[in-house]
Amino acid sequence: MKRTARIAAAVLSAAAMCMAVSSTSMAEETRTLRVAMECGYAPYNWTQPTDENGAVPIADSNEYAYGYDVMMAKHICEELGWDLEIVKLDWDSLVPAVVSGTVDCVIAGQSITSERLEVVDFTEPYYYASIITLTKADSDYADAAGVADLKGAVCTSQLNTIWYDVCLPQIEDAEILPAQDSAPAMLVALDADKCDIVVTDMPTGMAACVAYPDFKLLDFTGTDDEFEVSDEEINIGISVQKGNTELLDALNSVLSEMTVEDYEEMMNEAISVQPLSAAE
Repeated sequence: MKRTARIAAAVLSAAAMCMAVSSTSMAEETRTLRVAMECGYAPYNWTQPTDENGAVPIADSNEYAYGYDVMMAKHICEELGWDLEIVKLDWDSLVPAVVSGTVDCVIAGQSITSERLEVVDFTEPYYYASIITLTKADSDYADAAGVADLKGAVCTSQLNTIWYDVCLPQIEDAEILPAQDSAPAMLVALDADKCDIVVTDMPTGMAACVAYPDFKLLDFTGTDDEFEVSDEEINIGISVQKGNTELLDALNSVLSEMTVEDYEEMMNEAISVQPLSAAE
């Protein structure tokens, strides 16, 4: 009986030790944040062949992602002590991936629109993007000083964006072409003279003018004839699955410590190191 009792005690002790080790391992396990983006929307995000400048490997790929969104994702993970995984998806797949739980969040230059808020939750803004117009330096619209001066322009922009859905319809007599699948495709359309203008946000426009020196950036912000958009439409946020308050609070805890100046400094850095091919 004593021998049996000793064996039983030894078994229980070993089991307890295993449970303790297991609990410790679980506690020490580092969380991995799966972040989705296009990896083709400079200067927010792009794909490159090496880890130059601190680029991050793209999941299931031999390529790397970098840009403002990657820089922000890295900063968040560093502050929270998490690992980072970048998942490359096309624009229309980003929100469904969050909704389904395939990824933890999307950091991809998404505006915090009421339509998106119906299916996902958003952090506080991690960038504030003004609306601008791009044209060729030698076009008939190069000297436009307001939206009224764009009258009759052949125009396009990116699919499922406020630029296409909200801004282009404000141009009188505009010939609105079908929306482009991506920001690079939008810029290629302008470069190839398939349209007179495209409407986008300031960072995309600044990056485009680096890649395409014959582009001219028109900024009507603050004038009496600017594009009419709400704050929610130009505030850029990180989307997470509806009801995931734990993740939302964690992300906001990092963003709340940052300033507009921090965002601008990071964006300027992204623009300065973007590969010219990112916008082609």
